[in-house]
Amino acid sequence: MKIKDRLAIYFTLASTLMLLIVLLATYIVFAKFMESDFFDRLSDRTRVTANLYLEADEISPDALRRNRNQYLDKLNGEYIRIYDAQNNPVFIDDDNSIWDIQTIENIRQQGKVRFKNGASQVVGIFYRDNQGDFVIIASAVDQSTAYRLEKLKTVMFFIFVIIFVVLLLFARRIATHILKPLDFFIEEVKQIKSSNLDFRVQEGINKDEINLLAANFNKLMAHLEQAFVLQKTFIANASHELRTPVTSMMIGAEIALSKERSAEEYKTALLSILEDAERMDGIITGLLGLAHADVEYGSANLEDVSLTQMLLSIREDWKRSAHPADLILEMDAQQHQDLTISANAALIKIAINNIITNGYKFSDDHDVLCSLQGDANGLSIRIMDAGPGISEMDRPFIFEPFYSASIKQNKQGTGMGLFMAKKIINLYKGTLSLEATGSPGSTFRIYFPRL
Repeated sequence: MKIKDRLAIYFTLASTLMLLIVLLATYIVFAKFMESDFFDRLSDRTRVTANLYLEADEISPDALRRNRNQYLDKLNGEYIRIYDAQNNPVFIDDDNSIWDIQTIENIRQQGKVRFKNGASQVVGIFYRDNQGDFVIIASAVDQSTAYRLEKLKTVMFFIFVIIFVVLLLFARRIATHILKPLDFFIEEVKQIKSSNLDFRVQEGINKDEINLLAANFNKLMAHLEQAFVLQKTFIANASHELRTPVTSMMIGAEIALSKERSAEEYKTALLSILEDAERMDGIITGLLGLAHADVEYGSANLEDVSLTQMLLSIREDWKRSAHPADLILEMDAQQHQDLTISANAALIKIAINNIITNGYKFSDDHDVLCSLQGDANGLSIRIMDAGPGISEMDRPFIFEPFYSASIKQNKQGTGMGLFMAKKIINLYKGTLSLEATGSPGSTFRIYFPRL
């Protein structure tokens, strides 16, 4: 059953249950009111009977006759009895007693009693007169009230059915209208295939659960797209980049084994194989590091990262490694507490350290300058080296995976450092750009806007 149908049924059931309670309460109140009203009418009958019969000696026969015609129209199943002090019926032509002595005595003791006897309602009063003490009991069946209640039940039943149907149709219409964005969301989700993982559903303007679902779904699609891109990149780059060192290793080994060679020649061949193996190890490490970055980002393990403490930690790491050059930091001490971002500390450290490593490598281990600044709009880190700069031909490709100028300058590198740094920084809504390059050195700028 669809959600809109369930919502319509639940709403209708809840509403009709309340309606049923109201109708039932109305019926009970009305029935009690009519019952009380009929008791009051019977009480009036007992008083009129007392006036007609017990006070008849004080009024004229004509007045007695008028009172009888006016007040004593018989009710349905009406019985009126007057009992004297000896509990004997008097004044009424039918002198058969229809009430037991216990009932009569109970009325005499309480003064006035109301009760039901089967379908009849009964009122009894104790009346003192100059002729003696009497008990007057009147009983009758309230057929008119029973008739009205039957009619009321019929009317309520039809009202209940009509309102139930109207509520069901109305509720389904409302549910359809409310869940229309969900239907639209479902239709958009149907369009997503493995070939268009960059597709995002519309989130709408209402800040409701459907909007929240769409927003979280888009976040999920971003992670899935990232995972697929990672997979494709890993497979494509691994198959392309690993083939070259593996082929070189195989060719070098085959050449070395093709004939007997001297120990020096074998040593040269092994060193060549070792270089290829180290290059392959660097490529594998870079690919695995990139995969680790995506996994870490997908786990959403975010925390407040102090960039000040991060840079100080990186400088201490380089000092402990006995690196010949220094990492010079320029930071505004008054802004230390404000220079934080929400990210994964380990990944941000990898990204910044990769850029600093490149600065050392291409400047032949000269000092690298790192400045940290912050304002109301964002935080920026500038990393400046003393190298020869980046050629105009290489600039468009420096952030591409496995693209490296290391070979041109006879330096070791896999071309994954800047690519990984840019990818990690972009994951946390930051940007990495080449701000300036020339002689001497290049300046890379990392910028994190305040969100």
